[in-house]
Amino acid sequence: MAISVVIADDQEMVRTGFRMILESQPDIEVLADVVDGEAALAAVAEHHPDVLLLDIRMPGLDGLEVTRRLSGSDRPRIVIVTTFDLDEYVHAALHGGASGFLLKDASPAMLVEAVRAAAVGDSLVSPAITVRLLREMAPKTPASRARRPSEPLTERERDVVRCLARGMTNAEIAGELYVSLSTVKTHLANVQAKLDARNRVEIAAWAWESGLAATTA
Repeated sequence: MAISVVIADDQEMVRTGFRMILESQPDIEVLADVVDGEAALAAVAEHHPDVLLLDIRMPGLDGLEVTRRLSGSDRPRIVIVTTFDLDEYVHAALHGGASGFLLKDASPAMLVEAVRAAAVGDSLVSPAITVRLLREMAPKTPASRARRPSEPLTERERDVVRCLARGMTNAEIAGELYVSLSTVKTHLANVQAKLDARNRVEIAAWAWESGLAATTA
């Protein structure tokens, strides 16, 4: 089954470029491209895409509000693609439920990777802002105020989360810890359940908020 995508951006050239990049992939199908937030919501209701590529600054309803309105549903997964990497935008988008955040100067390969990652419930954030973002997402409050997991994390789960908080991919985590890729995915699924987190970005944010990311194994 192809990954279905809707693109929402007020610039025709951007929409056309994204469509060309994604439709060149045999496993991705673009169902629609639209010019603003209201049209994005309508396209999601009509087409039920797996992934919504969403700009932040659009006339009328902006991308952050669209993300907020769709945050309660499992589909579509939202990937923000924008010119602006302002921390407040990134923070609002990811805490609002977005599965990824890319800058428009990201490579075509990264755009495709972000769509594929989002479709399977994973996430991708531009490497240029990942670690800076996660550090900035940590509030200026005591670590004791971070959410508490329903069960304590095992030591191996803590190791995986530390790597995740440094912006590492699953494959990089597997290499770092000398475990299989499936083992990494299992640990992350367990952590996600314990934290009631929507995606790996929330897990990484929790690692910074709780102080775990700043500790060594």
